[in-house]
Amino acid sequence: MSYTYDKELVLEILNNAAWSIGIILKRSHEIKSFDDFLKDDDGLEKLDSICMQFINIGEALKELDKITSQKLLENYQAVDWKAVKGMRDVITHHYFDIDAEIVFETIQKKLPQLQNTIKKIISDIN
Repeated sequence: MSYTYDKELVLEILNNAAWSIGIILKRSHEIKSFDDFLKDDDGLEKLDSICMQFINIGEALKELDKITSQKLLENYQAVDWKAVKGMRDVITHHYFDIDAEIVFETIQKKLPQLQNTIKKIISDIN
């Protein structure tokens, strides 16, 4: 990584994204299927709060791309960064079209890899 960026700002953004991932994992801990999001108001509140954290993650990664001239994330290809940032766009602009099944599958299948990759980036920077 031979490009220049504000290391402290990058770490702050990455730590914010890691925090949001932790919140999603905590709030989804008792969700065993996407139907759990839809069965009552508590499930819908969890879905809403989790979607807010996905927005936070997407915003953080877009900002990270901006301040690193899109050079940092491209070094970590285990994650589909475009899809992560795109999920933010879908939630933000098409909120009433959110698919609880896709949110659930993303938490189950994609979030652990994202979490591990962000931890690795933080470690590499430090």
